[in-house]
Amino acid sequence: MEPVTESAPVRPEDIAAVRRFNRYFTRRIGALDDHYLGQDRPLGEARLLFEIGDGVSLRELRGRLALDAGYLSRMAKSLEAQGLVRLTVPPHDTRLRLIEPTPAGRVEVKEQNRRADALTADLLDTLTAPQRTELTRALATTQRLLRLAAITVALVDGTAEDARACLDAYAADIDARFPEGFDKTDLVRPEEVTGEAGAFFVAYEEGRPIGCGALRTLEPGVGEIRHVWVHPDARRLGLARRILTELELAAVAHDFAVVRLDTHAVLTEAQAMYRACGYAEIPAYVDHVYADHWFEKRPAPGRPREQDGRGAR
Repeated sequence: MEPVTESAPVRPEDIAAVRRFNRYFTRRIGALDDHYLGQDRPLGEARLLFEIGDGVSLRELRGRLALDAGYLSRMAKSLEAQGLVRLTVPPHDTRLRLIEPTPAGRVEVKEQNRRADALTADLLDTLTAPQRTELTRALATTQRLLRLAAITVALVDGTAEDARACLDAYAADIDARFPEGFDKTDLVRPEEVTGEAGAFFVAYEEGRPIGCGALRTLEPGVGEIRHVWVHPDARRLGLARRILTELELAAVAHDFAVVRLDTHAVLTEAQAMYRACGYAEIPAYVDHVYADHWFEKRPAPGRPREQDGRGAR
C-alpha cells in the first residue's frame, strides 16, 4: 500500500534559501527605497497604483494583494490626495468603494512601466542569451511553485456556496469537452459528500475558489472519488494532485479500505495523474455513462491533516 502524505517536513536549509533569495531580490529591485524606480513614492503605493488598472473595488484589491484593510485605505487616501486616483461609491451597492486612476495616475503608471522595463533590460543585458533563457525558465518554475504553495485546500460542507459553484464550473468545463456533453444530474448530491457520508474539498487562491474534489461512500469500506477539477487558469501547478491527496486522507479518516474512481476517455491527463499516483486500472465497478476507465487504490494512513480556520489543508 502507498502511504498518503501531504508533504515532507520543511528543512531549515530550504527556509534559509527562500529567505536569502527574498532579501537579495527585494534589495535588487529597490523595494526598500522610499523612491521606487526614482519616482516620488515607495513600492507599496507604486504597486497599488499599478494593480488598480482601469478601476477596481477596494475589496477586490484587498483580497488580491492580501493587504490589511486599514493599510490599504491609508494608501488609497494618500494616492487620492496626490490627485492620482479617484474613490467613489457605486449607487447599486453603497457597501463598496471603487478606486480608479485619474489622468495623472495613468501617466504615472505608464512612466512606472517604462522605468521598470528599462531596469530589467539593463539587468538582463549583462547575461548571455542562454543565461537569460535559463533565468526566465527558473523564474517561471519559481512562480509556479510559490503560487501552488499559497493555495489552500479546505474541507467544506456539500451545501456550501463555493462547493456548488465549483461543481457548476466543473459541469460546464466537461460539457464542452465530452463529445456527448454532460448532464448536471450526474453531479454528487450535497448529502453524499458531507459528514460521515463523505467529504468535499475546495481549493482557494486569494479567496477565490479554483478547484474541488468529492469523496462519497460507494459501499461499506469503499469510497469513491468524484469531480476532481481545477480551473483552467490554475492547471499545471500540481493542484489536482494536492486535492487528490486530501481526498485520500479523508478516505482514511472515513475508514475506507479502498477508493475507486472512473474517468472519461477524453480526459487523458486525468488518467495519467491517477496512474502516477498509484491507482491501478480495474474492470468496471459500476455502469456509468461517462466512464471509460476505472481505477482503484488502497491508501495507507499518512500524517494527520492539519487544521486551520477554514478546514483541512
